[in-house]
Amino acid sequence: MASGRSSCTMPHPRGRGRDGMYCKEREPSSSSPHYRSARSLPDVCPKEPTGESRGLCGGPSLVAEHERWTVFSSKVNLPAALNDPRLAKRESDFFTKSWGLDFAETEVMPSFYLPNITREHFAPYLQEMAQRERIHERCKTICPNKDDVDAVSSITTNHDKSRAELEQVPKIFMKPDFALEDPPTFSAVLPWSHFHSAGGKSSRDMASSRLLQEKLSHYLDVVEVSIARQISLRSEAFFHAMSSQHELQDQLRETQGAVAALRRRTATMERVMCRGPLGALRAAMTRGNCVKLHSKLKLMAAVQQTQPTVQLLLSTAEFVGALELIATTKEVLQQELQGVLSFRHLGSQLCELERLIDKMMVEDFSMYVRSDLSRSLMEEPQVLEKVQAPNTVSQKERLESLVFGLLRQRKLDFLDIYSEEMIAAAKAVVTQCVVESVAHIEEINAEMVTKLADQMRLMTFPQWFELLRSVLDSFLLLLQRIKTTLSVIRNVVLEVLDSSQKSRLLQQPAAGSGPQGPAGPPASHLLQGESELAYLTHEGPFISDALNQAGPQERSSAGAPQEPTRPQQGPAEGSDSASGTTESSSSREQAAGGAMHMSGEDMMPSELELGRVANNVQELLSSAADLSHDRCVKVLMARAKDGSLERLSSSEFVSLSQAVESFARETEELCCRRSVSLRGALQSQANRFVHRFHEERKTKLSLLLDNERWKQAEVPSEFQNLVDFIADGRITLPERRAVGAEEQRPAEFLLVDGQRYAVVGTVLLLIRIFLEYCQCVNDIPSITTDMLARLSDLFKHFNSRSCQLVLGAGALQVVGLKTITTKNLALASRCLQLVVHFLPVIRAHFETKLQPKQYSALRHFDHITKDYNDHIAEISAKLVAIMDSLFEKALSKYEVKAPMPSACFRNVCKQMNKMHEAITDLLPEEQTQMLFLRINTSIKMHLKRQLARLGVVNDGGPQHGLVVVDVAFYVENLQGLRTLEKLDLNMTEIWEQKR
Repeated sequence: MASGRSSCTMPHPRGRGRDGMYCKEREPSSSSPHYRSARSLPDVCPKEPTGESRGLCGGPSLVAEHERWTVFSSKVNLPAALNDPRLAKRESDFFTKSWGLDFAETEVMPSFYLPNITREHFAPYLQEMAQRERIHERCKTICPNKDDVDAVSSITTNHDKSRAELEQVPKIFMKPDFALEDPPTFSAVLPWSHFHSAGGKSSRDMASSRLLQEKLSHYLDVVEVSIARQISLRSEAFFHAMSSQHELQDQLRETQGAVAALRRRTATMERVMCRGPLGALRAAMTRGNCVKLHSKLKLMAAVQQTQPTVQLLLSTAEFVGALELIATTKEVLQQELQGVLSFRHLGSQLCELERLIDKMMVEDFSMYVRSDLSRSLMEEPQVLEKVQAPNTVSQKERLESLVFGLLRQRKLDFLDIYSEEMIAAAKAVVTQCVVESVAHIEEINAEMVTKLADQMRLMTFPQWFELLRSVLDSFLLLLQRIKTTLSVIRNVVLEVLDSSQKSRLLQQPAAGSGPQGPAGPPASHLLQGESELAYLTHEGPFISDALNQAGPQERSSAGAPQEPTRPQQGPAEGSDSASGTTESSSSREQAAGGAMHMSGEDMMPSELELGRVANNVQELLSSAADLSHDRCVKVLMARAKDGSLERLSSSEFVSLSQAVESFARETEELCCRRSVSLRGALQSQANRFVHRFHEERKTKLSLLLDNERWKQAEVPSEFQNLVDFIADGRITLPERRAVGAEEQRPAEFLLVDGQRYAVVGTVLLLIRIFLEYCQCVNDIPSITTDMLARLSDLFKHFNSRSCQLVLGAGALQVVGLKTITTKNLALASRCLQLVVHFLPVIRAHFETKLQPKQYSALRHFDHITKDYNDHIAEISAKLVAIMDSLFEKALSKYEVKAPMPSACFRNVCKQMNKMHEAITDLLPEEQTQMLFLRINTSIKMHLKRQLARLGVVNDGGPQHGLVVVDVAFYVENLQGLRTLEKLDLNMTEIWEQKR
């Protein structure tokens, strides 16, 4: 036998010859009878880089590995490195460099986590392995262990001997494709060309043939010996297989006899017990098949009447019933009547009829919506609930039938049709209202002015306002009608959604119940028996029909949901549906409930789609509100194009604002949607109105100030009533009322909270003007912020303009006054004080109209109050300055001489009296006293300066006495004036201190 290993020179202790050369390792032949190949021990060390396996004493290969580095190529091996006597140097330069000086000397402490292992731990293992050890020892006598060197040597010797003998056999005999009929093979085995002579047989040829025969016989003996050796090794297994074969044949004979007996017994049982009962069962199943055939023929007759029945249902607009009948018929054709040739075209006809119904429903829905939205708005909006004539379908039932049919056919875009018709209806509402309004106005020629916007601009405001109210009322009626229709649609969608959810909940327990129940295994066992019985008793050509017959019984017994009973639409039923009223509600409930289990279940929208349709219905109602607001905005903008809305009076604009706000509130309550377009348009017009309103009053105030002569004006009772209204907390304009002549007599002063105010006519009108601003805020709350800014600007304008005219003496050129007197200044100061008195009241009023986040706008009143107080202080300073200049001029000429009182002090007292007379009725008592105290301080300052220049001192001399007399006269005269009796005038400061 050929060796399986490659021939390579390997070092081996027994393979070394006398010359010291390595000999080729010979693999023992497999034909050796008592040889088992020695297995190498497992390699406990890692594999070498070469990756080749080696023997027990293998060395480097001189042929294959002379260029590859191995451990044998190293000059210093690992033991030599570890046993290096130079310990100190090794510790310092090799291992200790990374691991420390104590690497080789340190003791490794035992782990605390590992238990102390004793022999008792191995006792169970030794007991378990004892039997295997005994078997192993017994086997060692037959197959020597690899550690037994003598056994291995003997086995190796025998194996080598048998292998050497087998190697003498030519390799051609060992080939798996050896065949003597092959000429080359035959020539190679029997080389006749070597021993055939040219002239015939010779003694040499005979010897060669004999030698060849002996050689072949020798080959045969070698092979037979090898085979015998192998058979001897496997003789025990061979004889065991032979004995097992005999036992198997005996068991087969016994089994054959038992099967034959069982067949005889089964044939007897079939003849005696089964043939009669099976015949009865076969007859019963034949009768059942006949009944089923009769039922199927009746079903075919009912299906044949489907098309006439559908036509009758469509004639009464019963789309739901027609669709359900078509769906039921299609399902019957696909399941129970599948393969019936007479109905092969009925399915396509029903599909075409279903598409026709889809178109009819869409057209009918469009016609219904168009007729519902285009009918007169004066009719009651709840026309859907109106009772119809007997034997007719109400409008509500008709709409519900259409919506359910559209949902069933998944025509979910029918709301787009309603939206388009709704837009057209909104346009028609505006057109109709304008046409009806223009027809009653003779001044407008509808033939000459064709555009609606131009016609609206030709109307007067009362005419246009009536038109606007008509448009708003019409849109409210239209929205009520739209809401009624959409409510019906939404109810149908929610009804279908509720039926779908209920159906899903009912199907969940049915799906969950299965063979896990207590009766599961017995039922399945019975069903299997029924299926086998149907299989055995079936006489038809197809066995699958027998299994299908057992199917319904299995489903009914297992508790599975049975097939729904199909309504048999016969001629009688078709006639019943055609005569009398159609029960649309009952058919709708049947469609919403039972139809979920039919083939139409796939056609019905999902719960998500139904929820989306319900939301779209609500959004469509919101869109209707937005649409109505947008159309009203167009009406408003058509009127405002020429600026006519800006020129409205306050009352007219308030009426317009109230009408729009009322419409917005009602649409918000009706549609639950806050539309902002109309409010935004009104806000834009309100801003323009506020601008014009403010400019008119600012211009009016400017004209009043330019014509004001700053004289005290009488106060009519009308303005006193305004002030009384403000005092009562009513910041609004009172209604005009006719009063008697005696009550209309004007007053000299304006009474405000018990104080008298002397005012000019401009301030009285200013009171009415800022009340008009407050009234606008009451009527139009949306313009509060803008109106507050404009009112602040008005107050600032009054303050700055009055300052220019009085303090700046602008009235001299504007009005033609000769001079600005102290009375003019005091009157201006009192008017400013009146305005400052009303500023907190106005602030509080605006604060009630503002949102908390808008309170920052109230800071304008703080700035205005400060400006007015500064202006009042400047007027007081101006009065003191006027008197100061007069006294400085008079006291500069003062001389201390008789007669007494002197002319200078007489002149000073005269000026003081005139000053008091001018302001005492205009300014309050406290302010007058403070003013004269300031004037007295100025007089003391000038008198002290003059006495110091004259050298008069407080020494009791004649000059001192004369000055005392003048001062006493001055004090007596000043304290004799009204409102100054209690004035404390300290004149001791006029004297210089003695040095």
